[in-house]
Amino acid sequence: MENKLAHSWTKVLKILEGETSPVSYETWFKTLKPIAIQENTLFVETYDEFTKDILQKRYMLLLENSVKQAINQQYEIQLLLPNEITEDDKKMQRTDPLDTQSNLNPRYIFDTFVVGNSNRMAHAASLAVAESPAKAYNPLFLYGGVGLGKTHLMQSIGHFILSQKPDTKVLYASSEKFTNELINSIKDDKNEEFRKKYRNIDVLLIDDIQFIAGKERTQEEFFHTFNTLHEANKQIIVSSDRPPKEIETLEDRLRSRFEWGLIADIQPPDFETRIAILRKKAELERMIVPNDVLHFVAKSIVSNIRELEGALNRIIAFSDLASQEVTVELANEALKDLMSNDKPRVITAELIQEIVASHYKLKTEDLRSKKRTRNISHPRQVAMYLCRTLTDLSLPRIGAAFGGRDHTTILHGYEKINEEINEDQDLKKTITELEKSITGK
Repeated sequence: MENKLAHSWTKVLKILEGETSPVSYETWFKTLKPIAIQENTLFVETYDEFTKDILQKRYMLLLENSVKQAINQQYEIQLLLPNEITEDDKKMQRTDPLDTQSNLNPRYIFDTFVVGNSNRMAHAASLAVAESPAKAYNPLFLYGGVGLGKTHLMQSIGHFILSQKPDTKVLYASSEKFTNELINSIKDDKNEEFRKKYRNIDVLLIDDIQFIAGKERTQEEFFHTFNTLHEANKQIIVSSDRPPKEIETLEDRLRSRFEWGLIADIQPPDFETRIAILRKKAELERMIVPNDVLHFVAKSIVSNIRELEGALNRIIAFSDLASQEVTVELANEALKDLMSNDKPRVITAELIQEIVASHYKLKTEDLRSKKRTRNISHPRQVAMYLCRTLTDLSLPRIGAAFGGRDHTTILHGYEKINEEINEDQDLKKTITELEKSITGK
């Protein structure tokens, strides 16, 4: 089999590895080999009759969807055993629609991104940029914590643009890669090649831009790269773990340019979004996971999407190995190490909002809304106070979690509750109870 087709198949396997549990991947997918493509059929060699039977009954849709994600084209998959492969099969034309120069991850597309309250604005902004590059928001600055979907959204923009205009020059790189390539270009006296690579493009996506802070030469080079692209009406998308004004040692001229366009944040997914993410993951795994198990996982893992999907992978692997149905009891056993009492609980603004809203018999949306009635405004201030005392979030980040409120509003809410607990013993007791529920101590 030609190397090009083999190289293409690694992209399909990469998707399958990310969408299945380690046990499922190792057992059913890792040994698959593509034989050839003929018209709309992809011929794939499988190890034995049993594996072929399992794949056909349980995983064919996942396999076909993974191929479609990788090459943006639908193929019918035909599985063949080694003794079923003929000389004619081997002589089929081995075209390779996956042979492109794109460095985008084929799994990161808009169709696989789950939209919720925590990421709705960032998703809408990303889609707007993808549909109208350099016309909607330029630059687009996405920020949020680790594992919340920034890279997924960024690369979805690139994939969408390429699907509409395949000749578009799209370049994705981490800030670390940008820095390392700059250093190498200086060392090897290839500055012009470096600049041509990053400036002779239509769309630039730079991940984790916060890491260029404090690096004078890197900031200098990126500043001029930014200017060159922006003046040529090219689209720029960057991501960070914090908004521009909170990136210390970032040059003011870069900070101001990041603020030219739109700044959109991504918060940890709320409960409903976590459920939706788990359902999508289970669907891709072709596993029927009971609702009570989905709720258990969504309640147990609140920090980020990576950990959430990892937890479900672990449960499915545990179920496969133990040959048991997926139940809450099995899920609890599978995740007991992740939920160790000795492990510090990850406290987020969303977790605080959920617990406070539950205590006051409200919806979390009420705390983020513009409603000002006392039965809502006072619990909202309690939640603001707890965010200020139990997390290291800045006032602007807390404000963003409460419907985009100004940092002065957050500070006022904190100070108001701080004064009241010195005079109101019932409120002080309530705050103490809420703190215990939030910290798990």
